[in-house]
Amino acid sequence: MTPGTDSPRSLAALSFRGIGFFAFWLMLAGRDPADMAVGVVTAGLAAWASLRLLPPSTRRLRPLAMLAFAGHFVSQSIRAGFDVALRAFAPSLPLRTGFVRYRSRIASPEARATFFGLSSLMPGTMPCGTDAEGDLVIHGLDVSQPIAADMANEERRFERMLSDG
Repeated sequence: MTPGTDSPRSLAALSFRGIGFFAFWLMLAGRDPADMAVGVVTAGLAAWASLRLLPPSTRRLRPLAMLAFAGHFVSQSIRAGFDVALRAFAPSLPLRTGFVRYRSRIASPEARATFFGLSSLMPGTMPCGTDAEGDLVIHGLDVSQPIAADMANEERRFERMLSDG
């Protein structure tokens, strides 16, 4: 074990991740008994490496808020997908492409990166990276729309899924 990984939280994370990696091994390699020992060792090493690279967080997911976010995410994706399709097939609809900067309020770099990744899945906008101040730079098909305000709403919904402790 590495320093700081002998806490109950770290041991639980190691077990949980090990089981997940072993399940993934089974999906890839099958359930041949000759491969099980290699799978267990590989899953254990992968779990140990994952703890070194991404230690357990004090934040936890809230399952009901996660379901609400997923439902909202799907409905927004469908709505935005129709908007993009309409713009593609109706040249009369305006395209006012450009870039918008958005300052995230999420303090955790991991949670912020996850939110930025999720926001890249929404049609009509595409996060392009961050600027020198750490603001998210978003390319939009129509910058006359309230892109930054929409991002702030999505960020609040995302944060509701997480809890401290």
